[in-house]
Amino acid sequence: MRTRIHAVALPSEIGDFADEVRRVFLEFGRAFGAESLAGECAPAIDVYETDDALEIAVDLPGVTADAVRIMSKGDTILIVGDKAPRRAGRDSSFHLVERGYGRFARVVRLARACDTSKARATLVEGELHITLPKIADRRGKTITIPIEMTSH
Repeated sequence: MRTRIHAVALPSEIGDFADEVRRVFLEFGRAFGAESLAGECAPAIDVYETDDALEIAVDLPGVTADAVRIMSKGDTILIVGDKAPRRAGRDSSFHLVERGYGRFARVVRLARACDTSKARATLVEGELHITLPKIADRRGKTITIPIEMTSH
C-alpha cells in the first residue's frame, strides 16, 4: 500500500517562496499589500502516487494557463496563480457568491524524491495536472564499494 501524501500550505512554507510569490503576483498585475502570501483563495488539491510518479491535481475552473506559475525548490512545489472573478451580466447582479477567486499560492511538500526537471503540467477543462517522475529509491539495493589497496 502506498503512503498518503498530504498537500499542506503552511504560512512558513509559502514564506520559503516569498520573493517568488511577490514577483508572480506583480507579474499578474496585482499589487502586493499587507495581505497574506497565500492569496485570496485556495483551490482544492489532490496529491497521489503511481508506480512511476507523484501526481498533483488542482481545481482551477475558469483559469487560463498564462495565469498560473509552477516552481520547485528543494522538496516543495509552489503553485501560484490568479483566478479572475466572474462578472455579473449587464442585466443581472449576484445574490450569492461562494466560489473563490483572486490570487492563490499553494505549496505541496513532496514525500518522495522526484526529478522536478522532468515534471510535466497540463491544464485541461479546469484541472491543472502536474506529473513529477519519481527518482528510483536506492535504499535496499546492495551496492559493492571497491577497496583500494595502498602501501605504507
